[in-house]
Amino acid sequence: MKKIVSTICMVLLLISCTDNFSSVVDFTKVENPTLSEASVVGQPNSSVIWLDGIKQNMAFVYNELLVLAELGSDNYVNTQTFYNQFLDNLTLLSADPDLRDATREVARLREMAKFGLEFVGPGDSEYSSEQEADFNFYLGLSYMYAGMYFPALPQEPGGAAISASQNYQDALVAFDKAIALNPGQTRYLLAKARVNYYLGDKTAAVAAATAALAIDDSFDNIVRFDADAPTGTPDGTNPANVMESALYQRATFDDLQPLPTLDFLDPKYSFLSDGEDAPVHYLKAEEALLILAEANLSDGNVAAAQDNLTDLLELIATREVRSIDDSIEGRTEGMPRSRPDSTIVVVNGREGLVLNRHSGDVEIPSVSGTSLTAEDIESLTADDDGLELLYRTRQEVFIAEGLRFVDMGLKLIIDENETLQNENISETDLGAVPLIPSFISAVASDLDAITYDAATGVATTVVDVNKILVANKTSPEVLPFH
Repeated sequence: MKKIVSTICMVLLLISCTDNFSSVVDFTKVENPTLSEASVVGQPNSSVIWLDGIKQNMAFVYNELLVLAELGSDNYVNTQTFYNQFLDNLTLLSADPDLRDATREVARLREMAKFGLEFVGPGDSEYSSEQEADFNFYLGLSYMYAGMYFPALPQEPGGAAISASQNYQDALVAFDKAIALNPGQTRYLLAKARVNYYLGDKTAAVAAATAALAIDDSFDNIVRFDADAPTGTPDGTNPANVMESALYQRATFDDLQPLPTLDFLDPKYSFLSDGEDAPVHYLKAEEALLILAEANLSDGNVAAAQDNLTDLLELIATREVRSIDDSIEGRTEGMPRSRPDSTIVVVNGREGLVLNRHSGDVEIPSVSGTSLTAEDIESLTADDDGLELLYRTRQEVFIAEGLRFVDMGLKLIIDENETLQNENISETDLGAVPLIPSFISAVASDLDAITYDAATGVATTVVDVNKILVANKTSPEVLPFH
């Protein structure tokens, strides 16, 4: 049966957002008997197998979204242009094949979840409420990613572009169905908390985040990758982790370089084993605590926010830290002394943020890390300084997880295939036109720019995006609780 699902997933990779999904599940024209409809639909335990295929597809979703989101944010600079050459300066081109692939994977996740709900589950004699809940969860994730990363996306092949706010609302409907069918799942609750957070519904976000932490105050959900699999075409395994390749595996190429303020967190993903790449951590307890802290700060409840951040520090202290040999990293080989690479470097007036990677193994948090200290928490205030500290912490905790891009109010655009082939979408529709907050577009060329004096050991970021975000906290694009 695993072979069946692997083959089906291979077929799924050949379709685009605009294809009619019925062509994928219309088995009547397929001569290979292992692809017949009866081989999947109507078979006992087919729901389990289809869910395995959806989980595999999550790796493809993250491979397409993460690099785009991290490059578009101020987290990384693309030093080699091996990966996307446009997002680093927030140049959004509808003909960009990476945008095409990103929209395709979000659509594929949606259609696989729908097919599970409409055909695989009802035809499975062993179908359970837990499996139905998971199908709804992944359907909700597809809508959530559409809302997070795009101003608008279709919800069906050839359909009209649906706004981000409506995609978020539809995600909530799916998550509520999942929660009703299988209560007590932290990932369902945190997904609901995240959507409500970005919608600015503080009460609902706090309720869902609190409920998730009440079940497990250290939960951590991951997307798995295989080290020995190709990154593009499925062969019965999960793909390799593209972000791990960009941050670590390509060694001296070092395609993506972090801001010096984030150096101590790089590389988030590194070698795990010969058969498995480092996972991506998504929907983890840290996010719930940061949602609560921001809600409390917005209410002026500093003491409660301090408690949330203290819990955050305690949680991060329990997370895995990997000892990594990063001595062959090539960040300054092409341009010697161009980037900080010594522990004596001071960045924006702060010490201890840059590691020396040539003096031995470095210790890198693989789940969450932060420069936040107990002293910082003790001096927390419910003003702009407190918000800047909170958003600096969010940036650190979620580095290489795709959230910074969303926190900056950024969105991708619909790819050219949709505007050319979908009669319901034009080049001027919502989602097809770049929507970048003016306060971000004004500094787009400097988002990850730095100055560095190797002689004095002083590095400075050209702009402080956290200050910019907080200065524009009343904008609808950012800081949703303000």
